[in-house]
Amino acid sequence: MADTVELPSRLAILPFKNKVLLPGAIIRIRCTSPTSVKLVEQELWQREEKGMIGILPVRDTAAASETPTVSDSVDQTSKVHGGSSDSNTKVQNDVHWHNRGVAARALHLSRGVEKPSGRVTYIVVLEGLCRFNVQELSTRGTYHTAKISSLEMTKTEMEQVEHDPDFIMLSRQFKATAMELISVLEQKQSTGGRTKVLLETVPVHKLADIFVASFEISFEEQLSMLDSVDAKVRLSKATELVDRHLQSIRVAEKITQKVEGQLSKSQKEFLLRQQMKAIKEELGDNDDEEDDLAALERKMQSAGMPQNTWKLAIREFRRLKKMQPQQPGYSSSRAYLELLSDLPWQKASKEHELYLRAAQERLDNDHYGLVKVKQRIIEYLAVRKLKPDARGPVLCFVGPPGVGKTSLASSIAAALDRKFVRISLGGVKDEADIRGHRRTYIGSMPGRLIDGLKKVAVCNPVMLLDEIDKTGSDVRGDPASALLEVLDPEQNKTFNDHYLNVPFDLSKVIFVATANRAQPIPPPLLDRMEVIELPGYTPEEKLKIAMRHLIPRVLDQHGLSSEFLQIPKAMVQLVIQRYTREAGVRSLERNLAALARAAAVRVAEQEQVVPLSKGVEGLSTPLLENRLVDSAEVEMEVIPMGVNNRDISNTFRITSPLVVDETMVEKVLGVRARAADLKLTSAEGINLLEGRDIHIHFPAGAIPKDGPSAGVTLVTALVSLFSKRKVRSDTAMTGEMTLRGLVLPVGGIKDKILAAHRYGIKRVILPEKNLKDLVEVPPSVLANLEILLAKRMEDVLEQAFDSGCPWRQNSKL
Repeated sequence: MADTVELPSRLAILPFKNKVLLPGAIIRIRCTSPTSVKLVEQELWQREEKGMIGILPVRDTAAASETPTVSDSVDQTSKVHGGSSDSNTKVQNDVHWHNRGVAARALHLSRGVEKPSGRVTYIVVLEGLCRFNVQELSTRGTYHTAKISSLEMTKTEMEQVEHDPDFIMLSRQFKATAMELISVLEQKQSTGGRTKVLLETVPVHKLADIFVASFEISFEEQLSMLDSVDAKVRLSKATELVDRHLQSIRVAEKITQKVEGQLSKSQKEFLLRQQMKAIKEELGDNDDEEDDLAALERKMQSAGMPQNTWKLAIREFRRLKKMQPQQPGYSSSRAYLELLSDLPWQKASKEHELYLRAAQERLDNDHYGLVKVKQRIIEYLAVRKLKPDARGPVLCFVGPPGVGKTSLASSIAAALDRKFVRISLGGVKDEADIRGHRRTYIGSMPGRLIDGLKKVAVCNPVMLLDEIDKTGSDVRGDPASALLEVLDPEQNKTFNDHYLNVPFDLSKVIFVATANRAQPIPPPLLDRMEVIELPGYTPEEKLKIAMRHLIPRVLDQHGLSSEFLQIPKAMVQLVIQRYTREAGVRSLERNLAALARAAAVRVAEQEQVVPLSKGVEGLSTPLLENRLVDSAEVEMEVIPMGVNNRDISNTFRITSPLVVDETMVEKVLGVRARAADLKLTSAEGINLLEGRDIHIHFPAGAIPKDGPSAGVTLVTALVSLFSKRKVRSDTAMTGEMTLRGLVLPVGGIKDKILAAHRYGIKRVILPEKNLKDLVEVPPSVLANLEILLAKRMEDVLEQAFDSGCPWRQNSKL
């Protein structure tokens, strides 16, 4: 009998998440977390003798700053972070510490190479020694320690147990089952002899732990085995687990024998598939691949493929049926057949009678102005009404961003009552994006046109080819050339996608294209389209569009209404004239959205949604009382349960909505927001910017000016110009600036600093986030320069002028 292990009264604790170390078992662990690394360093690495630590099972990880408590049983564990949870709440960082653990001795310890970040990894091989009970759990620095008491039996207690008749009977039963398991394993492994030696030399109660530790069992079963302090209970559970393991091996052998009896000599690869089939039979799983193939065949039959395509699909399907799911090519073949089944070979949108007056009204409602453009669309629709199968021209809307090109195409689809699909061609350089990849390539897929038709599931949609002027070409082909076939009415009825490898009829598709400019479009492709110019909107048209479309849409997107925010026509005109210089209305909409966001902040600060219960007749809240005190008019109504959440904001209505004025426009939208701080305007009415606008133009000069590095320099120059103060002549600067005054990092720091040093500059202002780039600059250069870091534009101006930033004394930043 082995000597009893003497345990100290307190051990350092290493938590095992959802794992249990049993006595006699040996485990190899990698310690990477700061907590475990600290424990290993102090308790094992720095000790000359072999150290000992405690392994305590936990159900989840714990925050390092918390001190967990220990429960009295497995099912009554205490949580570090309390709180209940329901089906909609996810509780995190809960730690369930077990009250029993195993003392472990380090058999081997190795330390990895320290990484540049300072992290160290330890590899520890631990041997479980004996069980202990936790009496008190506390922390020592970053890891936990526990006051423990040993659960190991004394020599006298063990002698009494060994003479117990029940223990003797359980021992014999366990050894018999274990010997039977060893005999079965001897046929597959060469370790049976060593295992038999263990049966003869190791005490039975310890042998039970060793055997069970080698099985794959659940965490709950591991905890149950750990809690089996009584030797008889431990032997009983171990015998049950060993017998279960033995039975699982016999079932596996039975499956193997059944499969091998059905094999022919030339079917070696078939072995694994037959094993999988036999396993499914044992589990009672009758879900077969043949059911899926039958469903695929029915789907193919109902797809309405042309005769030539059907013949190819049936030939591919028969090939698929002969393959196994594990074979290479099975997935690609099945995906190909699925695509053939999903394509709308004959399915089309139902044709309705076209009413030109209704189409005209829809165009007028959706778009203001654009009289000639809408007239051409009505002519196009009129021809479609008289001759539905007419092969009309492909319309190409050309104009600046934001003039309504995409929405016009959507209106055409709505007028024809057809589905609408948008294909984005911006940045496309691969011909395969149009024609698809050949199926011989790994990861091949159909082109965007075929994929778009699959998504809308009809063969006659309105298809928008967006940004057709932004296609490119390289070694992978020219997408614009592939579009020649698509847009040619004489060719697109037999469009050949490389992935499909069968003709597909695109003649029923109505193609509409958009472009910002017509010049980049290749002449042969441009020749297949009718170009309709959308030059842009006049200020009057922008005003009408804003009042009719943009303002209602912006208010709705921000949860507001005219009861909360009103933007007069005069203010819209102000925004158009001062803050937007574009052909379209996108920038105008963004500025209106900025005003709406500012109003939403004020409304949210003043308005509070009060939850109402069904049947509530009256309501009294501090909010209501405060409003009555302030003499504001409040109208209250009871909202029934189940009402739309968007209507809840109307519970309280303010009779005086927020009206946008010029002061609010300037405060929210900026352009000259810092004029007063920079003393460009004064209380005496002097305004240096009145009647002046600033335009800075950079000629190309043979070198493209595509970088933002001169942002802070330009602002500094403008401040110097209008404030009539000189910038220090020994200072250079670089950096990008946002409209909010943040200084962003730029590139080429080393080259710029070397150039400044070469020309005798003594001070260099850099963005704060470019500090890391200074390591590339030679130390001898840095020694002769004063490097000044800036986070905001105020920091740049503070260092650029002799007396500091012009508005620093008045700034509240």
